[in-house]
Amino acid sequence: MKKTVTQKEVRKFLANNIVPIIFIVLCIVCIPLAGYSGQYLASQIMTRLMRNSFLVLSLLIPIMAGMGLNFGMTLGAMAGQVGIIFITSWNVVGIPGLLLAAIIATPIAAVLGWFCGKLLNMAKGREMITSYMISFFMNGVYQLIVLYGMGAVIPIHSPEVILPRGYGVRNTIDLINVRQSIDNFWSFTIGGVKFSVLTIILIVLLCLIIVWFRKTKIGQDMRAVGQDMEVAREAGIKVERTRILAIVFSTIFAAYGMIIYLSNMGTLNTYNSHSQIGMFSIAALLVGGASVSKATLKNVFLGIILFHLMFILAPQAGMKLMGQAQIGEYFRVFVSYGVITLALVLYEIRTRREKAESAQKLAIEQKEGARA
Repeated sequence: MKKTVTQKEVRKFLANNIVPIIFIVLCIVCIPLAGYSGQYLASQIMTRLMRNSFLVLSLLIPIMAGMGLNFGMTLGAMAGQVGIIFITSWNVVGIPGLLLAAIIATPIAAVLGWFCGKLLNMAKGREMITSYMISFFMNGVYQLIVLYGMGAVIPIHSPEVILPRGYGVRNTIDLINVRQSIDNFWSFTIGGVKFSVLTIILIVLLCLIIVWFRKTKIGQDMRAVGQDMEVAREAGIKVERTRILAIVFSTIFAAYGMIIYLSNMGTLNTYNSHSQIGMFSIAALLVGGASVSKATLKNVFLGIILFHLMFILAPQAGMKLMGQAQIGEYFRVFVSYGVITLALVLYEIRTRREKAESAQKLAIEQKEGARA
């Protein structure tokens, strides 16, 4: 017997998936305008999937713990950049260099994640705006260390890294020693699209770790904390410790993701590379249909595809429509901030509606109980 789809179910589906639907429509409109071949688009999307997946995946654990979108993942990106600066200065090449960068970045990211988690525990219910402010604060500390500490206090003497004055890191560092080391180590091409097997293995491994992590004791604790902190506390779960661990794991994974990202790009913009990473990663996740309280692996990969497909198409489509490619560049910034704003507004509307429905249902049950 066929199940008929009611109008209410259709409205609920549209409300829950309005962001990916908007992006799918925009991409369908922009693809013929941009005029790119299917092979070019597929190649670009695969490259960006390899480059950004690890970063976006790092956002899932704090959402599971009920802490919302972790804008503090930028702290992990900074830790990854510090690791990259050191291995470039020491001239460690290839995959061993990236492994060493990850080893250096891990304790830095763990400490920063612990610091961020402690502060977020003091701002329960306002984690997202707090993590956003923390990322700004730590960016100032990072700039101070990199611009004045390295070379003067921290011994770095490589002329490719340090400014001619003897301290401070150059604005741009060429990562020729580790450029696409992971991508080229084990790869093959099909129809002009390059597949980096080692990068895919690393991404799949993180996906499996996340799936496995959900089933562990600490993963179950995080889900319980995400659903109701007070109930979790009464059940004997150490709520504050669990929340800190969620941020620490997210920050460490973000550090690894930044190392993969930079090795793929082949260039480190010392003072700006990390600044938009958090914003773009969160926007990509939301474009995939995730919300502040729920995100899945499907949301990660769908979001990266749609978000970056729009990034690829926007400049050329802007050129065709307006005669200026810069319109597309402005559109990118508008989209990234606009998507986050729309997702937060929709989440608030959905939360209020669910509370109203719960209150209405409770009132009906109480009336029926009084009659009985």
